Amino acid sequence: MKNNILLGAFLCFIASVSWGAMFPVANHAFNHIDPFYFTIFRYLSVTVILVVMLLWKEGKEAFRFDGKGLSLWFFGTMAFTVYNLLIFWGQDLLGEPGVMIASINEALMPMISIVIVWLLSRNRPHGVTLFFVFTAFVGVTLVITKGDFGAFITATSDIVPSLLIFIAVVGWVVYTMSGSKFSEAGWSALRFSTLSCLLGTLTATAVTLIITYTGYVTLPTMETIKIVSPHIAFMAIFPGLIALLGWNVGVRILSPLNALLFINFVPITTLAVQFFQGSPLTVYDYIGTAFIIFALISNNIFVRLTQNNTTPQVLRKRLREVLSLLQKH
Repeated sequence: MKNNILLGAFLCFIASVSWGAMFPVANHAFNHIDPFYFTIFRYLSVTVILVVMLLWKEGKEAFRFDGKGLSLWFFGTMAFTVYNLLIFWGQDLLGEPGVMIASINEALMPMISIVIVWLLSRNRPHGVTLFFVFTAFVGVTLVITKGDFGAFITATSDIVPSLLIFIAVVGWVVYTMSGSKFSEAGWSALRFSTLSCLLGTLTATAVTLIITYTGYVTLPTMETIKIVSPHIAFMAIFPGLIALLGWNVGVRILSPLNALLFINFVPITTLAVQFFQGSPLTVYDYIGTAFIIFALISNNIFVRLTQNNTTPQVLRKRLREVLSLLQKH
C-alpha cells in the first residue's frame, strides 16, 4: 500500500512538472504558429503512440466502447478539446503574462474539484482538507505575485482570455474526476487514456478545421511546422504522453482530490523555467514553496490518519454486534 501511494505521488508529480514546463515552451512556439494547430499536431502524435501501445498490450478488444462511447467522448472532449484548446488560446491572447496566468489557474483545480463534488454529492468536504487546499493556493499566489497582489489583479484584467483559461481548467478537473468511473468498470489507465484522447482529439481537430474555414486561423506552412517541430516533440512526449498516462495512473492510486493537489507544482515549475531564463527568486518564492510543500505533506498525513482510524471504528461496531447476538442467546 505504501509503495503504491509513493508511486502515485511520483507519477502525479512528474505529470505536474511536465505541465509546468509546457507553458513557456508553448509561448515560444506561438511566435510562429497559432495555438489551435499547435495543439492538434501535438495530440495527433500522442494519439498515434497511444493507439499502438494499446493495440500491442491489450489487443483489438480494448478498442470497444462497451456502451460508454458517449460518456467517453464527453470526458475526452473536456480534456483534449476544452482544456487543451482554450488554455493555450487564452494564454496566446494574453501574450507574455499569459504564461504565468495560465499556470496559476492550474492551481485552482483542487478548489474547483471540491466545489464540483460538493454540488453533485451535497457532502461538505472535511474542513482540514479545505484548509490545506487553501494553504497550497496561497503559496502559489505568493510565488506568482511576489507579494504584489495589485499587479496580479491588473495582469488578469483581460476578462475573455482569463475566462477561456478558467473554463479550460474546469474541463480538466471534470476529466480527472471521470477516471474512477472507468476504473470501476475494469478499464486500464492505458485504455481510458487512449480512447478518451482519440475521441477528444478528433473533436478538437474538427473544431480547428471549422475555425480555419472561417478564416480565424490559417493552415501552417511546412516551414512553420519545421520551426516548431522541436516544441511539438517536447510537448507530445513529456506534457503529452508521459504526463497523461502517469496522471491517470496516479489519480487511480491517490484519488482525484489528492492527485489534484500536485497541480500546485505546475506554476512552481513554470517559475523555475523562467528563473533559468534570468528571472531572480525572491523571499516570496521560498515562502510560497514552503506553503505548498506543507499543504501536500500535511494533507497526505491527514488522509492516512483518517483511513487508519476507520478500521478500529468498524471493528468496534462489529464487536458490539457480536456481543449483542451472544447476549440474546
